[in-house]
Parts: sequence; C-alpha cells; structure tokens
Amino acid sequence: MPAYNAAATLERTYRDLPPAWADDIILVDDASVDGTADIARRLRLHVIVHPHNRGYGGNQKTCYRAALRRGADLVVMLHPDYQYDPQRVPALVEPILSGRADVVLGSRLADGQALANGMPLYKYLANRFLTIAENLVFRTHHSELHTGLRAYRRQVLETIPFERNSDDFVFDSQVIAQVCHFGFRMAEIPVSARYLPEASSLGLKRSIVYGLQTLLTLARYCLHRWHLKRSPLFAPDATLRDSSRHLVFSP
Repeated sequence: MPAYNAAATLERTYRDLPPAWADDIILVDDASVDGTADIARRLRLHVIVHPHNRGYGGNQKTCYRAALRRGADLVVMLHPDYQYDPQRVPALVEPILSGRADVVLGSRLADGQALANGMPLYKYLANRFLTIAENLVFRTHHSELHTGLRAYRRQVLETIPFERNSDDFVFDSQVIAQVCHFGFRMAEIPVSARYLPEASSLGLKRSIVYGLQTLLTLARYCLHRWHLKRSPLFAPDATLRDSSRHLVFSP
C-alpha cells in the first residue's frame, strides 16, 4: 500500500481485504501529516515511513524493495484511499496463480461503466487515448494501462529495473513499458472504482504532465527497441533484488 494522507480511508481498505488472501501487508507512508502511520500500526501492518515525501513512484520503489526482502512470491499494489475495491484481489491474482500471466491489471474501463461510476470525462478521454497509443506501440490489447490496482509475480520485480524509473506518477507507465520490453505476460480483470472526495486524484495540470511523460516513455521505448538510442529504463539490472537503500522502518 503506497500511502499519503490516507488516514480517512486506510481502515476501510484494510477491512475489505479478504483475510485469507494477504500473508503480509506493507504500508509505506510517504511523510503523511494526518496520522496514516499510526492507524497502520494499530492495524498491525508492516509500516515503513519516509522522513521526506518521495513521490508516488518513490513510494512504490520502497514498497517493492520491502516486499522482495520479505520473501513475497506475488505482490499486489493496492491504494489505501479506497478507490479500488479490495475484494477484487482474489480475482486479480488468479491469472498469476494459475500460470496464465505474470502481471495483472485491474481495469476500470473494461466493463464500460467508468463514466457512470464517476470517472471525470477528461480523465476518461485521456486514459483511452494513452491506452490506445500504448497498445499500438506494445502490440497489446488492453482496455486500460493506467490503473492503480496491479499484481506482479516476484520474477517481474526482480527483472525490470524499476529503481531507474521516475519518482513521479509516470512510474506506472514506465513499469508497463518495462514489463512489455522484458516479455512478461499481462492480463486484466474488470474493476469498479469509487471517486470519493478523500481519494487521491491527479488534477488537470498534473494529468497533462503525466500524459506527456507517458508519451515520452513510449518514444524512449521505441528508440531503444529500434537501436537508435539506448535507454537505461530497458537495460537489465541484476542488483535490484539486493537493493535496500532509502528504507526507513518506523518503531
């Protein structure tokens, strides 16, 4: 759980997780100011606190390092803001457990109900545009590649050089590009999302920046694949599984 000021929704997210489907729950608090870490400790989660805000991508890097160090075979990223339904976790991990996929995405657009569920129109249109562009570049056929509900087989996180990715929101797009570059299999399941006032959300300006950064990631992917300009985002990194820098454990 990459968390930032999630005190209002963390417990609801945790309570809705099917109890038999999580052997270990890690929450990384990205320097919240609302008591998120205190609630996580009360819930007996494994809590890691960043002394300074490192951004959404930086938070995920700590999440994945910690999960690998603690022996996870399968890692689910679930936002603690209660936007994504935690009860979908069993369906999310099933394609990995059955050997049909290495990465599974929870798609808000798969069932055609995203707008009815409250997704802002500009976000829907931007999401569709970026996903279509990515499908063309990656030669995939997914309904959404910009979801915050994801599951990874351990081997994926040990292979892709996610430490080299941005600490900003484009981290997610870079991970998808890396997953495709290294030949891992992706699947998706439909999920609904809640757009609560307390849920995390990008504003219009940040969404535009995110979209441009995603398009830049696609350009870097193409240039690397065509051997025109090599990118460190797509070069193997055997040191990832041993990385432990920047981890700050709370008492």
